[in-house]
Amino acid sequence: MSLHVRRGDTVAVLAGKERGKRGKVLAVLRDKNRVLVEHVNMIKKHQRPTQKLRQGGIIEREGPIHLSNVMVVCGKCARPARTSTQTFADGRKARVCRRCGETIDKA
Repeated sequence: MSLHVRRGDTVAVLAGKERGKRGKVLAVLRDKNRVLVEHVNMIKKHQRPTQKLRQGGIIEREGPIHLSNVMVVCGKCARPARTSTQTFADGRKARVCRRCGETIDKA
């Protein structure tokens, strides 16, 4: 199954307590249909001291958000937009903004 969001995309949160916030996608959890967005849905995690993390305590980190609650932000429109896939003459595929027609993929 193809997902509309990839790591590194800028997304807008559409629903939930974090509605209206924007951030960069840090990770896509394909098996759970969720994404981690930078500085969105921050949770407090009680961390026990380990060899990696000498100091234990309460750390803050991003919690996952369901894919249906985020939408890719177009670079040209600067607004959340649906995406479609376009195949070019040389055979490569890219995601395209449905609102303005601009390609969203960098390469």
